Amino acid sequence: MTVLLTAVGVWCTVEARSTTASTASSNHALTDQPGTAAVTSAVSLTLNKIFSYTYDKTGVTENAAATLLRGRARDSYAKLFAQVRTMAPNQQLSLTSRVSATSVQQLTEDHAQLLVFLDQSAVRGNSATPETAAAQLAVTAERMDGNWFVTDLVPR
Repeated sequence: MTVLLTAVGVWCTVEARSTTASTASSNHALTDQPGTAAVTSAVSLTLNKIFSYTYDKTGVTENAAATLLRGRARDSYAKLFAQVRTMAPNQQLSLTSRVSATSVQQLTEDHAQLLVFLDQSAVRGNSATPETAAAQLAVTAERMDGNWFVTDLVPR
């Protein structure tokens, strides 16, 4: 009986440790409210800046992206914004983007995955009526030197 109880105790200990070492238990998205708020704020500010521009000041937006984006996000954004830089002056296009909702799906000490919804409003030429649209992005962010940077953007 002692051997059986010892074996069951060892098995329960091993199972408990494997559960606490799982990915789900290392996800702090629901348990670390200050950490979740910090990454949400940083990503929201970044997306508001890099997806808002006026046709005559695209350099301001490009500089913000160069400062706030890293990795694949910077590369894919540069390709996208090259088109904007070419087309926006001809169309006199101004775009305003605002994060409307954010869901942190995965959060560790220095890595986060988020689902972000944007409301976008575009004005072309002398039109007084803005065109509105919504966008959805899967965002990956990494904490580097204490700051959150967007490292990947995938439209959904």
